[in-house]
Amino acid sequence: MTYQLYAAPLSLYSGKARGYLRWKNVPYREVQANRTAYAEVIRRVGYPIVPVLVTPEDKTVQDTSDIIDYIEANEPGPSCYPDGPRQKLAALIMETYGDEFLVIAAMHYRWAYNKEYAWGEFGKALFPELPQDEQFKAGEQAAQKFMGFLPMLGISEKSKPAIEETYEDFLRAFDKHLEHHDFLLGSRPSIGDYGLLGPLYAHNLRDPESGKHMRRVAPRVADWALRCHAPQHPLMGEFLPDDDIPETLIDILKLFARDQLPILISTAKHLTEWAKGQEAGAEVPRAIGIHEFTLAGVTENRAIIPFNLWMVQRPLDYLRGLSGEDRQSAESLLTDIGAEDFAALRFPRLTRKDFKLVLE
Repeated sequence: MTYQLYAAPLSLYSGKARGYLRWKNVPYREVQANRTAYAEVIRRVGYPIVPVLVTPEDKTVQDTSDIIDYIEANEPGPSCYPDGPRQKLAALIMETYGDEFLVIAAMHYRWAYNKEYAWGEFGKALFPELPQDEQFKAGEQAAQKFMGFLPMLGISEKSKPAIEETYEDFLRAFDKHLEHHDFLLGSRPSIGDYGLLGPLYAHNLRDPESGKHMRRVAPRVADWALRCHAPQHPLMGEFLPDDDIPETLIDILKLFARDQLPILISTAKHLTEWAKGQEAGAEVPRAIGIHEFTLAGVTENRAIIPFNLWMVQRPLDYLRGLSGEDRQSAESLLTDIGAEDFAALRFPRLTRKDFKLVLE
């Protein structure tokens, strides 16, 4: 028996999980997310979602961070988590940035510039028995669910220029970093690389028009995405010595502080209000209202998404578990990137129970 990964080529988070499993050199079989596979996923998880990992012991693991942590705890070999306090905090922040912020650009570019390609891919994956023209129509219909998420993420004609400007800021900063380093923190991919991999490979490189755009604006990022998704040497590489954070990575982390941290702070305030009067174990909805956010001077509305905070608990928990010189070193990184407010984030604790987000 081996691991099974229920996944899809078009799926952002499938790209993250697949790239990690390939680097970790874990034997697994990928199960294409067609209608039959989704029926099995629903049986196990309760709703249709990918990726889902089924272990050799028939345990179901859902969510990419949980999948990666399960493999880290149960399989031998080097870890994607650095040991140093500054590097590990940086890597966890970059995972959150990729999973919960770059998803905005990933969704924007797919449905603004690649939607007909995506419709065709949805049709081929879900309805392989249909003729091509019928596949396309069925794929277009299936994609409406995902296109419906755009307003939730604040994606609109008004915010389009700001989304593209901030995304290109990131591409150029990451491309500059990759001039000197194979990955974020040296020659070994970290959890931060895998957070970035989902949006940058599965959406923005793989989709044709945004792929052309990435190759033009940031060719090293395109090369990194290919290497990170399908490494030629599993278990390769080392993290930079002495817990070093290159200046080029500081520049990328500053984008987190500038663009994503204000959204997280606002979300934390709204979740705190929403949770008043709720009991422990109460299920937390996908969205708990609407709030404003600002990118590149443009203000738009978006959903208040508590799952963002479940993800940000990961670097917060790590930071708050440190003490002494390690804590001072990690907090100095926050000062370096202009994210001092990050350490002060407070909100009701979130956990996942039966694959649902609940108040702890």
